[in-house]
Amino acid sequence: MIREIQAKALLNRVPQPDNWFGLRYNMNIYRGCQHQCIYCDSRSECYQIEDFSDVLVKVNAVELLRKELSSKRIKGTIGTGSMNDPYMPVEKQYNLTRRSLEVIRQFRFPIHILTKSDLVLRDLQTLQEINKVYAAVSFSITTVDDALGKQLEPGAPLVSERYHAMEVLAGHGILTGVVMMPVLPFLEDNVENIAAMVSKAYHSGAAYIIPSFGVSLRSGSRDYYYEKLDKHFPGVRASYKKRFGNMYHCPVNNVDQLREVFTELCNEYSLATAIPQYAPQTAKQLRLL
Repeated sequence: MIREIQAKALLNRVPQPDNWFGLRYNMNIYRGCQHQCIYCDSRSECYQIEDFSDVLVKVNAVELLRKELSSKRIKGTIGTGSMNDPYMPVEKQYNLTRRSLEVIRQFRFPIHILTKSDLVLRDLQTLQEINKVYAAVSFSITTVDDALGKQLEPGAPLVSERYHAMEVLAGHGILTGVVMMPVLPFLEDNVENIAAMVSKAYHSGAAYIIPSFGVSLRSGSRDYYYEKLDKHFPGVRASYKKRFGNMYHCPVNNVDQLREVFTELCNEYSLATAIPQYAPQTAKQLRLL
């Protein structure tokens, strides 16, 4: 179900420093997500989203953004995509992400977009304008296998389509890379998958890969994830319960080996393991004659 709402505020301050994504502000134009990734932490009870399959559309988001940016005295990177995808299918109808990017361009703020969708290419021209300040697009990818990806992320575009979009963005000078998280224990934590993701990212023009070797499971998200494991991967739930119990962070098997392989390949391909962050330009002091 899609429902329109009026939001009271849009931008949230991000605790500093943000070493993961380089953000100062964060915004979520929608609430809930159509991509329905089976591992999504946003289903956790702590976020108080009654039904994550429902999408709430903040129809006044663009007006709020314009108002809030006009009062900001400190320029900093605005992030979007942390709680839902700004380019899920509903965006084709409402164009709120597209219109928000135009406001960000007008106010000359930097942007970091996290997405699983190649729909971001629709806004390439605006991103190129924002990139005169700073623009980055990170694609959430956990496997190179389209078939496995479709089981894990049933409403999202294929993994191969994301890599193609990355290649297009990089070809137009946009900073782009991979958010390699989560890596799912017992499903994706093998050397072949990690090596393939790093290689594919490099050949698709990625400048960086931000890794997290494991998955977060909390009350709410854990139950949903286990239900989907039973449907698509019979027997895997038992492995999770035996090893992790009710742990919040569930690290991958042979984590040291996978991290070593990942680091060696990133060094070989000259891929950063953190995103190059926005650095505001400072005015140059004029020399006195």
